[in-house]
Amino acid sequence: MTASAHSPQAQELEKELAATLDARRELGPEYEAALVDSFVEKVDTQVRRRLAEERLRTARGGPEGADGAAAVFGERFGFAIVTLVLAIPLSAIGAAQAGIGGLLVTWAGILGVNFAHATGRLRRDRTT
Repeated sequence: MTASAHSPQAQELEKELAATLDARRELGPEYEAALVDSFVEKVDTQVRRRLAEERLRTARGGPEGADGAAAVFGERFGFAIVTLVLAIPLSAIGAAQAGIGGLLVTWAGILGVNFAHATGRLRRDRTT
């Protein structure tokens, strides 16, 4: 997929990821954790901003129905994408630091976060 097919936010994240990977190559593995933390913070900030925009749109009486379902799908899809993007460097760190055990622990954490997000969303949907 070309960069022009992505949203401006996705293009920005791709640039940030490329810069983070370049910095890791230049600085070496001893700075890997700090670089990943920085990238995660940038992704987290962008996700929070997009969720806040969506909540504001909903609070202002945005259209319900199909658009509401699309917003729920968008949130779930966005969370899945962010999880997969973050899984790559986290898997590398886990495997590099503790071998296959570290990789398994990393993926157990990734699955746990996704499970918690999914069950939390289901509980919120039932109460509304």
